[in-house]
Amino acid sequence: MLNISSNSVNRKVDLSKYKTSDLVGKKVVNRLFMKMLMTAVLIFLVILFLPWTQNIQSKGYVTTLLPDQRPQSIASVIGGRVEKWYVKEGDLVRTGDTIVVISEVKSEYFDPELLDRTKQQVENKQGSVQSYESKVQALDKQLSAFRDIRELKTKQAYNKLRQSKLKVVADSNDLIAFEAQLEIAKKQQKRTQELYDQGIKSLTDLEQKKVKVQELTAKVIAQENKFLTSKNEVLNAQVEISNIQSEYNEKLAKTESEQFSALSDKFESEATVAKLQNEYANYEIRQGMYVIRAAQDGYVTKLIRSGIGETIKEGEEIVSIMPKNYSLAVEFYVDPVDYPLVKIGEEVRLQFDGWPAIFFSGWPNASYGTFSGKVYAMDNFISVNGMYRILVQPNKKDRSWPEAIRVGGGAKTFVLLNDVPIWYEMWRKLNGFPPDYYHGSETDPDKQDQSVKK
Repeated sequence: MLNISSNSVNRKVDLSKYKTSDLVGKKVVNRLFMKMLMTAVLIFLVILFLPWTQNIQSKGYVTTLLPDQRPQSIASVIGGRVEKWYVKEGDLVRTGDTIVVISEVKSEYFDPELLDRTKQQVENKQGSVQSYESKVQALDKQLSAFRDIRELKTKQAYNKLRQSKLKVVADSNDLIAFEAQLEIAKKQQKRTQELYDQGIKSLTDLEQKKVKVQELTAKVIAQENKFLTSKNEVLNAQVEISNIQSEYNEKLAKTESEQFSALSDKFESEATVAKLQNEYANYEIRQGMYVIRAAQDGYVTKLIRSGIGETIKEGEEIVSIMPKNYSLAVEFYVDPVDYPLVKIGEEVRLQFDGWPAIFFSGWPNASYGTFSGKVYAMDNFISVNGMYRILVQPNKKDRSWPEAIRVGGGAKTFVLLNDVPIWYEMWRKLNGFPPDYYHGSETDPDKQDQSVKK
């Protein structure tokens, strides 16, 4: 058949009966095959230069945009015993509506008149504070009186001292005068004695002079005694000033000590009043916590604790509520290598669970059934799963998200990046390179290198 052997098959088999034999060896078939192959190569080359939108794919779930719009669990701030339920699962509650009423389980709060008794203690202690305040004011007035009396007594003593000093001066002058008169009298007696001896003066004159000398001597002695007494009065006046200072300083010190003690008792009573007021406020607030109310409008999704008579602990969750009004968002995670590529305001295509969609990752414009979103927030710290969390909000410029979407539903996200040729994307993936790190839709290699260096 291959015309290798000299024995021909044509001699034994009639090949004209088969259509295949007519086609074998004809050049028409070879030309058709080459055309098809060249056409396929051209189509492939054209496809290589078609634009391709780079993207980052991830799985996420539907959540709410703001923290206060997310499902929340209401917990009991205090421990207690469930007495009555006012809601059931699926009910719509308004802000302030009663959810459940609990009763006290701690023995120190069993007293039904606890608030009244505590209030009475506060009032009694406040009266004690007023008493100490009055005592402090009375002691302050007493101190002021003691200071005034001390000042008056001191002035009086100083006046007396001055009088004593003046009296000393006067007595001193009188003593000097009497001593001078005594000296004159003695000289006169001596001259009279001489004249008497000569017979000029009589004995009577001499005796008169002697008497005068004796009188003056007595006056000098008396005046000297008086002078010493005046000096002693000066010393007594000085001692009296010192005694007055000591006496009233002691009284002032004692009164000030009593005043400080009263102030100390007053401050201690004020501290006790503050402590009792704090306890009273805590008791009053605690009684208001027996009724657990809804923090905002929402639907009761689950009663975590149920039944009557169950005991709950402090901070234990009781019921779960989904807020009535909320703004939807999608939360998903990206790898650290892709995190620098995502930026605030970046467009994200979303495919929600339950909504049929046909999505071409490289040609998002040709996709069907997906929804648009914008990156709203990005975590600056890595999560426990080793990835970064991204939050996406609806794109107001595109069609709205389905109204039937509920919080917690799944979603597939496609973060749209740069537009590059298909050959570049194939080359990048074959080499394991990440998407482009440059901004915008630039495809110039020089600009890419500059962006990478930055």
